[in-house]
Amino acid sequence: MLQATKLDVDALRADTPGCDHVLHFNNAGAGLMPQPVLDALLGHLTREALIGGYEAHTAAKDEYQDTYRALEALLGAKKGEVALLENATRAWDQVFYGMDFKPGDRVITANASYASNYIAMLQQQKRHGIEIDVIGNDSHGQVDVETLKRTIGPRTRLICLTHIPTNGGLVNPAAEVGRIARKHNVPYLLDACQSVGQVEVDVDAIGCDFLSGTGRKYLRGPRGTGFLYVRSESLDLIEPPFLDLRAADWVSRNEYRMADGAARFENWEGFVAGKIALGAAVRYLLELGPDLIFQCIAEVAAHLRTELSSVSGITVQDIGLRKGGIVTFSHESVDARTIRDRLSEEDINAHFLVPKWSRLDSEMRHLPNMIRASVHAYNSEEEVGRFVESVKTIVA
Repeated sequence: MLQATKLDVDALRADTPGCDHVLHFNNAGAGLMPQPVLDALLGHLTREALIGGYEAHTAAKDEYQDTYRALEALLGAKKGEVALLENATRAWDQVFYGMDFKPGDRVITANASYASNYIAMLQQQKRHGIEIDVIGNDSHGQVDVETLKRTIGPRTRLICLTHIPTNGGLVNPAAEVGRIARKHNVPYLLDACQSVGQVEVDVDAIGCDFLSGTGRKYLRGPRGTGFLYVRSESLDLIEPPFLDLRAADWVSRNEYRMADGAARFENWEGFVAGKIALGAAVRYLLELGPDLIFQCIAEVAAHLRTELSSVSGITVQDIGLRKGGIVTFSHESVDARTIRDRLSEEDINAHFLVPKWSRLDSEMRHLPNMIRASVHAYNSEEEVGRFVESVKTIVA
């Protein structure tokens, strides 16, 4: 049985229209929006349709600005340290491509690095001659902080860590990495795409200079929304790779001045309704109590791992001393794509993972195609039972 918490899971489910239609174990892809978020999204789109896009934005100025305040509260950031962008990848790119790399500069990453991030590193290696240092795992499967200490050198320009990888329940020790980065005065970029909304993410406790995140996953906001945290003291370490009239002022014919704070990483045009709804999603989490949400997610995931491990032929592939809400598994003879497709026929959502999306880790651990079942606080014990029984039938 799952441990009882003060969280009212029935109320969460009643707040989530999608729960009436699907068993949704794909929250690491996109969480089901709760009703208040859906209302905020549709409400602003209706406002745009009735009075015009620019006029609707002006009318919703307070709601729009509250998204910044809500994210600042959730992350422990200061005013002006959060930018709103289209997605987590673009937020991450704004920092990485804003680095003034020189030939021979070194970037440190880890085995859990996500494909989009590593592709960017390879491109900058090709363009600028940077070197990539990949830190191996410790005995628990998380980034080896002792190796990290030994790897940092005079040419190390940036540490890039994926907090929670796309292909497993691992939660990397982001704060330990932050302490090392601070000691050696090396800028630290954290990909928190999967972690914000499912585990505690406090930028001061972690000690990162930059953090990228998304709205659509564990925050349960709409797709097409992301954000970037930039520590005030680290603002001048990078210059955004492109600027527009939102990111900078054209102060004279031959001169521009970048905007103050993280606003310099934004652009003029964006998904206003989505950004307002993102704020509603963060407020929803804050009002429920993030600690309770995080605890519930971990409990549901642990229960699912235990139940799946009892199924003949199933291997749960998660590693790490600490695990979050992502559960990955494979079967000895039935391909993951077949399992995913059969689950979908029963209105059960899970994700199909291929090794190339996290190639370094997959090749090191010889991982096959896998199913990623990512749970949230609104997922019930009964849903875990139904999911596991369906998997048993499919692989029998």
